[in-house]
Amino acid sequence: MKESNALQLPAIRIQGGFWRDRMDNIVREVIPYQWMALNDQIPDAEPSHAIENFKIAAGKSDGIFYGLIFQDSDVGKWIEAASYGLIDTPNPELEKTIDGVIELIALSQESDGYLDTYFSMSAPEKKWTDFAMGHEMYCGGHLIEGAIAYFQATGKRAFLDIMIRYADHLDAHFGPGPKKKLAFCGHPEIELALCKLYALTGEKRYLDLSRFFVDERGKHPEVIDNSKVIHWGGGGPAMNPWHQKDYYQDHAPVRDQADAVGHSVRAMYLYCAMADQWRLGGDETLGVALKKLWESATERRMYVTGGLGSQGLCERFTVDHDLPPDTAYAETCASIGLIFWAWRMTLASSERRYADVLERALYNGALSGISLDGTRYFYVNPLEVVPGIVKARHDHIHVKSERVQWFGCACCPPNIARLVCSIGQFIYSHSDASIWVHQYATGTARIPVAGGEVVLEQASEYPWVGSINITVREIKQGQEKLCLNLRIPPNTGNAVITVNGQGVPVKLNDDGYAMVDRVWESGDVIGMKFEMPVRFIRSSPLVRETMGQVAVQKGPFIYCAEEADNGPNLHLLRLDPTAPAILEQASDLGHGIMKIKIKGTRVVADTERPLYSTDPYRSEECVITLVPYFAWNNRSPGEMRVWLATR
Repeated sequence: MKESNALQLPAIRIQGGFWRDRMDNIVREVIPYQWMALNDQIPDAEPSHAIENFKIAAGKSDGIFYGLIFQDSDVGKWIEAASYGLIDTPNPELEKTIDGVIELIALSQESDGYLDTYFSMSAPEKKWTDFAMGHEMYCGGHLIEGAIAYFQATGKRAFLDIMIRYADHLDAHFGPGPKKKLAFCGHPEIELALCKLYALTGEKRYLDLSRFFVDERGKHPEVIDNSKVIHWGGGGPAMNPWHQKDYYQDHAPVRDQADAVGHSVRAMYLYCAMADQWRLGGDETLGVALKKLWESATERRMYVTGGLGSQGLCERFTVDHDLPPDTAYAETCASIGLIFWAWRMTLASSERRYADVLERALYNGALSGISLDGTRYFYVNPLEVVPGIVKARHDHIHVKSERVQWFGCACCPPNIARLVCSIGQFIYSHSDASIWVHQYATGTARIPVAGGEVVLEQASEYPWVGSINITVREIKQGQEKLCLNLRIPPNTGNAVITVNGQGVPVKLNDDGYAMVDRVWESGDVIGMKFEMPVRFIRSSPLVRETMGQVAVQKGPFIYCAEEADNGPNLHLLRLDPTAPAILEQASDLGHGIMKIKIKGTRVVADTERPLYSTDPYRSEECVITLVPYFAWNNRSPGEMRVWLATR
């Protein structure tokens, strides 16, 4: 176990390039837009009522609870995203708005520390009775994460103290011992939030409680009891064939679980907590289990976009290699959860494979969940969409052919906002004598090392071009040497590394990082250049639906064909992998986005041809235009397809 430490967001500044553009959009447009959505101020969008619920619970408004049972969590995630925005771009008006929400949360909290607007208003007699679907700890976990982020952004303790009282309430009621309740939440989230609270406060009780919730999972059948579910939503008990113990990752003790199963977001959040506990406590049995789960999730059950969950019903994993592109669920939150898990695995082990998957999910499965202007969202991220079929077939009922303004179940929009606003956290990690560069983005970072600090300035043309310079702007160190570990992204070739213009050998360590180990001086420049050819990805032959087809990738981006460029009936396209790929600016998609054009053929859709015939197909030469998957559905609506047949 080669552990490294994360940087706090205030130590990192994103100053240009791909991620600066996206952060600017979140800070300037998305956070205000989502505040309006939480206050039901977006015309024709599904109502949220989340802020109104807190107003009612606080005694500042009249009415009844509205929305899903876990509506409070949207407020927690929005505050977290807005707090990261404040770290990046101070905004007194936004800070004042958040302070107003915190006042409502304080007034909504009960005297013993309990906090949940649904149960306080609608079902006070049923508190802590529905651990399968009650989401009480889940909501509390997201509020804890929001409170920690706001404290880190402003230094204000009011929200943090509220959530510490909540954590103390949990600690008083749950855990080992005759006077405490043996239970855990059906939707993991509190476990990782408690780990964060422990890291901030140093209060070991929070880490111990997180361990308790994780360790007891899968050992007590009476805790997750579907017969006690208060709020089923639309599916009701009819979902029970897919709503058994594995749906909650409660089918076996966590150390005995070898396959990623059940609800994909619940799984990711549980694995995040396990990884935190592995790293913070050094429990190698958790590390062994996590590596098995990682192989299951990412080597046999993950889409090429980094999407997870192939079944819409119950938003869940199914079996190995079952990855249908058109009925994929691939919830945005699941890809975000995978990113969070991959980051924790990276910190715990310093193995490149985790950062590679983080990159795949980040640039594809997560970013596809938000439009380029930030005002429309996908909950579900399929790899093939035909609008007419989406409307006609029940097995596509979960698929949208266009992004929407908001959801009644709006977990994804604030989740993508908090992810993008905190993107800097995934770039670097460090130990006393080493710095790891896991991802690439233009900006600066102040990184502690033994005896001092190093300031690195990165100028990156990645992800569009394989050219990166890292300048040592300041260095105050006590040791003679400092090792820089550089991740060479997958799907690249012929990497060259220079120091002050002089080539150095590309030496990979056992974890897959290129090492540059030397005595550094201020002004030293590390250069990285690598080819980023267009590549044609083929799935395992065990994936039935995509056998014999290819997905196009350049750098970290998976590409797709859209009707806007290629006309309808995209299944008729046949791509020629031997033809040269031509790149050009996608002026109709915005700054910097690149299209790919490749020659191929199109089968002629002869309307006179009978439904079944022995006649061969006729084909015509054509040029196939592809756009990054994350950018699809930002122009006119229509078909989309990732996997293409070859000629």
